[in-house]
Amino acid sequence: MGKLISKLAEIRTFEPERIAKTLENRPRPSLKEALQGKDGKPEKLMVIACDHPARGALAAGDDPSAMADREELLARCVEALSRPGVNGFLGTADMIEDLALLGALDNKVVFGSMNRAGLAGATFGMDDRFNCYDAQGVEDAGLAGGKMLTRINYADAGTVSTLQATARAIDELAERKLMAMVEPFISEGPAEKVSNVLTPEAVIKSMAIAAGLGRTSAYTWLKLPCVAEMERVMEATTLPSLILGGEVSKDPDAARESWGKALRLPNVLGLVIGRSLLFPASGDVAQAVDETVGLL
Repeated sequence: MGKLISKLAEIRTFEPERIAKTLENRPRPSLKEALQGKDGKPEKLMVIACDHPARGALAAGDDPSAMADREELLARCVEALSRPGVNGFLGTADMIEDLALLGALDNKVVFGSMNRAGLAGATFGMDDRFNCYDAQGVEDAGLAGGKMLTRINYADAGTVSTLQATARAIDELAERKLMAMVEPFISEGPAEKVSNVLTPEAVIKSMAIAAGLGRTSAYTWLKLPCVAEMERVMEATTLPSLILGGEVSKDPDAARESWGKALRLPNVLGLVIGRSLLFPASGDVAQAVDETVGLL
């Protein structure tokens, strides 16, 4: 049994109340402070993401169970978060609480993942109900906002419920002046084998739909894939946006080049990268993170 698991399991068994206290007392910048930087100069966000396990999606690259070992996953997250220039984390409550107890989230802006019900490969894989953080939980944990996966499948009537729930979450976060990070996709195929359409036209359509959800878009940001013609894609919105990493690329240099080009656009304010940095093809987490931070 690894040291991290032993330590965290003991706390969770005998001092569960310590989790809330740790989150409450964690030194943390506001979103505005994170974007302004320590010297007041504008900064982009570099957010490490790790919420895939909660959908039963444990694969990274060619390894179908890369994220199954929680000891290793936590160690990789801790290493990534320790690198200079990394100023944020996105995850489900279990990951956020573990990393907070380890001190890895001190001075980071943190976002909670809100819906992970559409399990990968399941017959209900398109059913993106909200089953993780809610707006009250995001506020209570002292997080900067909540992230919601919003897949739009024209052949699946359940999409209506997802859109309605997303709008409700946007409203509830806005009432608390917290970011709603909406991750929209146009999706196709049966639930067991659903795939996201990554053409510029599909991404632009998903952005238009997401931007109109809720009573206000004042606190809505978009989390978007990096696709072809990103300049044209980003001309489709005034909402602040973050670029996601997606699958582990077999050509990491090409992936970083595409992220770098997107970061030059004025409404792209940072990166949210998970598996590509936690399980890079090179195996070196620190190097992969440092090279990506260099793009900022």
